[in-house]
Amino acid sequence: MKPLKPNGFIVFVQGTSLLKICGGFLLFLLLIFSISGVLTSLKPEFRISSSSVNTATNKVTGEMLYHLLGWENHHLLQGLGEEKDKPTLMNFVFKLSTNINLDDPRSLLGRELPSFSLYDSKIVVASEGTDYTNMPMESTPPLEVLRAEQEATLQNTENIDQPGEGNQVPDSGLTTGERKVVHLYFSHNRESYLPYLKGETDPNRAYHSQLNVTKIGDKLKEELESRGIGTSVDKTDINAILNKKELGYGASYRESRPVVQEAMAGNKDIQYIIDIHRDAKRKEHTTLTINGENYAKLAFVIGKKHANYEKNLQLAEKLHKLINEKYPGLSRAVIVKSEGNAKYNQDLSENAMLIEFGGVDNTFEELYLSAGALADVFSDFYWQAEKVNQPVQGQTDKK
Repeated sequence: MKPLKPNGFIVFVQGTSLLKICGGFLLFLLLIFSISGVLTSLKPEFRISSSSVNTATNKVTGEMLYHLLGWENHHLLQGLGEEKDKPTLMNFVFKLSTNINLDDPRSLLGRELPSFSLYDSKIVVASEGTDYTNMPMESTPPLEVLRAEQEATLQNTENIDQPGEGNQVPDSGLTTGERKVVHLYFSHNRESYLPYLKGETDPNRAYHSQLNVTKIGDKLKEELESRGIGTSVDKTDINAILNKKELGYGASYRESRPVVQEAMAGNKDIQYIIDIHRDAKRKEHTTLTINGENYAKLAFVIGKKHANYEKNLQLAEKLHKLINEKYPGLSRAVIVKSEGNAKYNQDLSENAMLIEFGGVDNTFEELYLSAGALADVFSDFYWQAEKVNQPVQGQTDKK
């Protein structure tokens, strides 16, 4: 008789191989659960999220992307021009994975040196004389100044409240009527100026609860409304709120945020939001002479930590250009910040601005002239924009 042939395959598995397979599977499960446990136990700011992925991809510039695609399609590199240096793959991966740019030492030093991250900003456009060595910056007051119950005695206050010479504005007939379309507020409301603080010479101590940047808001409102632009001013004492809650100075924007939100909710006519600040730089960097008169220089600061910051940036660049066309050099720079708060409540509106008015050594005479100049340029910009946005006569009849 012939032996029966099997109808299928016989698989022989050694016991050691089976143990290895089971062991490997268990290790795989352990690895998955370990990674999941680590990710869920991390603080929210360290977890992988759409915002963190967006932050990472923002590091890839258009030029870097062109070079990356150009390694596969060389025709794309022609758009960059021959003068552009071609990055190596190693440098590209190193920059993307570590966020350190070997061509910019600030990307490394900003993490290693105390307070150096304050300079981790980008000057988008600047007037002559402004660079990374003297760009606008804000100082944090010492804790005893932040919590101070007794302040420096005021001096040189005789002419502060007198109306300036820049109020004679020709009546254009343009007006927003009862509508308040510009809103002014102050996240650092106690920022003051040394010429008015008796005995104070330290820029870090230039703070006062009564005489401070809020007076610039009053002047800017006056100048804007003389040009037909309805303006509201909110003087909420953010510093007092910080003291009451025992919060640090870094929480200023968090506490001013509800102030802005409440104003916007209560007034649907608001189109532009301006947070007024004071630069910590000294007089030689913050003062400009025009036709024999001293002006306090201006600077625009844009926060990058929100998706639509480009709209704020476009507005700041436009105003910077218009100001310097009429008052050459008055606007120091437009600066984008990505460290620290780097939002400045500007995510609440496409037309939000943070403007630095002068520095610690400027006088209100100089500041008021700058407020008038800003109102002069802004009013031209505003009414031109309103004219463009108005429907063409007859269009509404066709609808």
